[in-house]
Amino acid sequence: MELKYVILLLLVAGIGFVVGNLLRKRLSESMVTKAEDAAARVLEDARRQADTILKEASLQAKDAVYQAKAEFERESKDKRRDLQALERRIQQKEENLDKKVLLFDQRDAELFKKEQNLNSKEQSLGQKEEKLGQLIEEARANLERISGMTSEEAKRILMEALENEAKLDAAKRIKAIEEEARETADKKSKEILSLAIQRYAGEYVAEKTVSVVALPSDEMKGRIIGREGRNIRALEAATGIDLIIDDTPEAVILSGFNPIRREIAKLSLEKLITDGRIHPGRIEEVVAKSTEEVDLAIKEAGEQAAFDLGVYGIHPEILKLIGRLRYRTSYSQNIYQHSLEVAFLCGIMAEELGVNVKQAKRAGLLHDLGKAVDHEVEGSHAVIGADLARKYGESPKIVHAIMAHHEDEKPATVLAVLVQAADALSGARPGARREMMETYVKRLEDLEKIATAFKGVTTSFAIQAGREIRVMVASEEVNDERAVVLAKDIAKKIEAEMTYPGQIKVNVIRETRAVEYAR
Repeated sequence: MELKYVILLLLVAGIGFVVGNLLRKRLSESMVTKAEDAAARVLEDARRQADTILKEASLQAKDAVYQAKAEFERESKDKRRDLQALERRIQQKEENLDKKVLLFDQRDAELFKKEQNLNSKEQSLGQKEEKLGQLIEEARANLERISGMTSEEAKRILMEALENEAKLDAAKRIKAIEEEARETADKKSKEILSLAIQRYAGEYVAEKTVSVVALPSDEMKGRIIGREGRNIRALEAATGIDLIIDDTPEAVILSGFNPIRREIAKLSLEKLITDGRIHPGRIEEVVAKSTEEVDLAIKEAGEQAAFDLGVYGIHPEILKLIGRLRYRTSYSQNIYQHSLEVAFLCGIMAEELGVNVKQAKRAGLLHDLGKAVDHEVEGSHAVIGADLARKYGESPKIVHAIMAHHEDEKPATVLAVLVQAADALSGARPGARREMMETYVKRLEDLEKIATAFKGVTTSFAIQAGREIRVMVASEEVNDERAVVLAKDIAKKIEAEMTYPGQIKVNVIRETRAVEYAR
């Protein structure tokens, strides 16, 4: 039984093996067929893509060939055009060279002709020179025979004539040297004055009508004002100066046009702040003491000015007035320093001119004396100063110099002219007076514009920092009488249309020239 089962199993296994081989073979054949179909499809696709790529490559190649051909044609055209231009330039240069060769040939022929002419002229000149030598010898013999002098005697006479002519030239040269020496001396004196001005130039200071007093703290403002304002009223009444107490931190402003009173008020307030006792009785006491101190300082300043300049014998009252100038300014220039500067410049110029130096310094120091009291007395400060100098025993020359320094009186002495010049130098030097550059330039332009507006005026120049205007007129249009009237008209128009410090001198210049040439 078991054997049958075994045989049966073997049969089944064999049949299964055969069947399996058959199935595997069929399956393999089916897969091969599918692979072959897929390969065929891939080949077909590859063939189609290859055809497409081939067509695209063919089109690109044709396009590249077309572009290359176009580029080649364009480059060929450009090169052809450049070659044509180059050919034209070469032809033009050849033509120019031909012309130059022809011109050189012509010049060569001309030079050859000129050379022949020169040779012939040289021969002719040689002959003429020989003939001239013979004629000179004959003329010399005839001259000696006619004049009765030998050639040596004639040379001696000629030498004497030349010697006289040389002496005349030497005299002219000596005169020119003397004139040059005078010009050099004039230039040197101006250089000395310039150096003196530079050496004495003061600082540029703003003109003040207020003073500021520093406080240790803002609490001090209440003590200065006092109960119901009695302290500040007492201080203002005692000094004549306004006290301004505002929001300015730790400061009180003193306002007033009298610089001496303002200085007294400042000293008094500083002392009251330092002392701490502020009440009407104490204020009057301190103001009186400060007034004495300021008066003493004024007196010492006047004495110091006289001592520094070496000027002695000045009346004590005049010295006090000089000291008062320490607190007086004009266009920001301190009048005390200005007076010392004018005296210094007067001394230098007087020494150069051989004038009394001490007298010149004295006149320079006193020239602005009237400005010490011009706010108290009516009139020009020059006239006021001359009256004060006369009152206190100054000499007539000094009085005249003070009066004439602004031409309230015509200068009649060298001393008056020196003071006038030194005053102009001191006031006109750069930085001496406060004035904006734009205003200064505009004033000069306005002066020149006013002058040139008149008929007959050719040109005008504002000089000396605007203190003088020189007007040049046409001599054929303006005569001497008309020049006088013109100067007055210009001065009146300047007075009516312009604002300026001091005075402006109008100088009308009329000139007639006769020119001829010696040939």
